[in-house]
Amino acid sequence: MAYVFGVGRSIAFYEHLGFTATNSHSPEDGADPVWAHMDSGNAHLTLAKASDPIDPMQQAILFYLYFENIQAAHTEFKNKGLPVGEIAYPFYCPQGEFRLTDPDGYCLMLTHV
Repeated sequence: MAYVFGVGRSIAFYEHLGFTATNSHSPEDGADPVWAHMDSGNAHLTLAKASDPIDPMQQAILFYLYFENIQAAHTEFKNKGLPVGEIAYPFYCPQGEFRLTDPDGYCLMLTHV
């Protein structure tokens, strides 16, 4: 579960990555959900509204997302206006990987399968 500033904002961001909100909960007096479950194939992500302020420097988690074609994913997300990093080719990742930061400062590493 990732704690986020705004669940609705995070749903919109992760939809760009191919996730779909399959369940969510909004309080009766509010429009923005406080909890959501998202799926993308076999990948699952749960989001919950943080009770304290989000500090991107304190995010002690690293998400890895895997794609069949990392170059195509990079181009797709860049064309959607997402802040993608350059593709790097470290020894452990010969087809490349790149960084993407979500609206709450969580680091997403996108790489090949």
